[in-house]
Amino acid sequence: MATKINLDKLDLDELKQLQKDVTKAIDQYEAKRRNEALAAIEATAKEHGFSVAELTGSVSARKGKQPLPPKYAHPENPSLTWSGRGRQPAWIKEGLESGKSMNDYLIK
Repeated sequence: MATKINLDKLDLDELKQLQKDVTKAIDQYEAKRRNEALAAIEATAKEHGFSVAELTGSVSARKGKQPLPPKYAHPENPSLTWSGRGRQPAWIKEGLESGKSMNDYLIK
């Protein structure tokens, strides 16, 4: 156990410095414990043939964003497609304003 410090003998500047030092020591201790725990988790996951990212489903575990398949296509120009997510393309907006429905653009 550490030596007990007589705080009554310290002035304000020394107390503030002690507080900073203690906060830093606590942060370093917690970081060390966190790193040890993470290393143990990684070792266990590796024993089972996985990475921690694969087991937790974190974004870094994904192989990369795969584009969604198109759900809608322009009736006159089938090279213009849209997955149905995100902002509607201008050709969809124009068609809807002219009275067409989304079903008219569905890829069959």
